[in-house]
Amino acid sequence: MKITFLTFVILSLSSFRLTRLLVFDKITEFIREPFFDEVEEENEVGEIDVYYLPKKTGFKKFMGELLSCYWCTGIWAAALIVTFYYISPVVSTPIILILAVAGLASIVEVFVQYFI
Repeated sequence: MKITFLTFVILSLSSFRLTRLLVFDKITEFIREPFFDEVEEENEVGEIDVYYLPKKTGFKKFMGELLSCYWCTGIWAAALIVTFYYISPVVSTPIILILAVAGLASIVEVFVQYFI
């Protein structure tokens, strides 16, 4: 299957959005939660700061480290998107397209907030 430039851009945007979804978005917090320990520290003004550190051992440590690294998760998200596209283009195309549109909308929102 040939990848056109437009397909490449769509796959890239969908990978970007899937990565952001897994690493940062509140809606997927339940996926990340089992792999992190919550640490609270009081800062110099008396407020409590909350940090999330990967678990200490085993598979949970591996997944915690993976999910705390945007670049690492991005590789796996891209591999998943491309594999899904090659295995089942009919099923994957709507999902990939939704992720790509959402990814582009995220990028546009950053520009709107920055320049307007």
